[in-house]
Amino acid sequence: MNVISQARDWLASDPHEETQHELRVLIERAGAMDPLAIAELHDCFNGTLQFGTAGLRGKLGPGPNRMNLVVVARAASGLARYLNNDNPNQKEISVVIGFDARHNSELFAKITAQILSGVGIHPLLFPHTVPTPVLAFAIRHLGADAGVMVTASHNPPQDNGYKVYLGNGAQIIPPADTRIAHFITEATNEGPVRDLPHGDTWTSLDPTTEAAYLDHTAQLVDKEISSNTELKTVYTAMHGVGGKLFMELVAQAGFPEPIKVVQQFEPDPAFPTVAFPNPEEPGAIDLSIETAIANSADLVIANDPDADRCAVAIPTNPTKEDKSSWRMLHGDEVGALLASWIAQRQPHASGVMAQSVVSSTVLKAIAEDAGFDYQQTLTGFKWIGPIPNLIFGYEEALGYCVDPQFVKDKDGLSAALKVMELAAHLKAQGQTLQSELDRIAMQVGVYATDQVSVRVSDLSVIPEIMQRLRATPPTQIAGATVTEFVDLAIGTSTLPPTDGLLFNLEGGGRVIVRPSGTEPKVKVYLQSVIPVANPDQLAGSRAQASERIAAMTSVARTWLN
Repeated sequence: MNVISQARDWLASDPHEETQHELRVLIERAGAMDPLAIAELHDCFNGTLQFGTAGLRGKLGPGPNRMNLVVVARAASGLARYLNNDNPNQKEISVVIGFDARHNSELFAKITAQILSGVGIHPLLFPHTVPTPVLAFAIRHLGADAGVMVTASHNPPQDNGYKVYLGNGAQIIPPADTRIAHFITEATNEGPVRDLPHGDTWTSLDPTTEAAYLDHTAQLVDKEISSNTELKTVYTAMHGVGGKLFMELVAQAGFPEPIKVVQQFEPDPAFPTVAFPNPEEPGAIDLSIETAIANSADLVIANDPDADRCAVAIPTNPTKEDKSSWRMLHGDEVGALLASWIAQRQPHASGVMAQSVVSSTVLKAIAEDAGFDYQQTLTGFKWIGPIPNLIFGYEEALGYCVDPQFVKDKDGLSAALKVMELAAHLKAQGQTLQSELDRIAMQVGVYATDQVSVRVSDLSVIPEIMQRLRATPPTQIAGATVTEFVDLAIGTSTLPPTDGLLFNLEGGGRVIVRPSGTEPKVKVYLQSVIPVANPDQLAGSRAQASERIAAMTSVARTWLN
């Protein structure tokens, strides 16, 4: 009954009719002792959606543990207080606000503009949906002090999120996140959201900002390559907001028009053709592959719903016409292709190539072989984007930064353009992305990677798994000796503390275990490294690496049970 009392208090202060109605129904059902309604109310009210280095992300619905107008308004108030508190000279502060096509994204963007305007901050609001990398670009392009992107990226349809950037164009990192969280708590303790100052003055951005992004990004590719190719590319927007802009970008860059996956091209917050709107999930790119087979395409490009990620699939057997004749590249493979291509295009090596700790160390081998500096960071582009003198950064979860001076975040649109440039260059030479992967393997060895994860409904399971492995770390994994065990929660000489475990294995193999930062999952990242002495050994080295990964996967699954 206490949770019903909490729900009634929330109902009295919630100005949004949609969540008011949802909450009234839940209260009525809970009052009739409906166990599902009672459980849902407990989940909505016995906790608070925490603001962290990824901002906010969670299920839509009423209560402090859900994404809703009240929670977002308080987050906006916390951000406003943080920005005003760090403004001793009382200069005008501006914040760019963007939103995707998910349920309530536009509503959350507009309440953010109202809250910021109410305390004298100048909101710069996109009048329609935009991809996340356009928002990241706009912060630096417009000289803003911060940015807000309302998106849940690749999460399920019932989720939404709130991502915050500072004036350098990168996502927030400590201590900014904890300070904003402190100010959000202040706003929460001061009473109902309707009592927060609200304003109605902001700038609705005209098309010139997106045009500037297109003009700049199109220049990242060599027009000699893009305008002299017959490359056939299939593209899917995954029901997200990247499709229209990507088509304009490709045309401006001079490539042939991609073949659209029509069923997934227009934004749709229900994501009707996929179980999860994430290209990594099984079945998510099936429609793309069917389209590619029907059109004898050279490659598939897939963005996630907010277009900050880029997936690539390639044909493997032209004699077949089913799904088995194509494969999606691992994020690490795309990272290796882009890093090698960027190195080739910059023969006078200068700058840093960086990756998250869970990504394959193939980048280290490529960077050092080409004479570039190398850096490893914690998981998340919030750590990669701000690196000084960065020329390329990536993480295995399909995130790539190929234009770090202008977009200090992962950008699935510019990354896709660079993949197309490389594929077109190779096609002109009678080569493919697969043959380029073969060349890289000959250069630095076979780096095989995979990931095992478990999604939990009970969040207490996650710390139990981590504690079990901390208490009794394995000394062998799939027959390979553990040469080093690192509890990343303690931190290292190069990495600040984070919840994760690292097992280095003999021969260059590696296993990392960590909780997901955005989903209720525990993830295990696997790597096996096999040297290649000559071309005749390549197939055997790949088979050996694959066998080792399979054995490591079996062990990892026992940890997650």
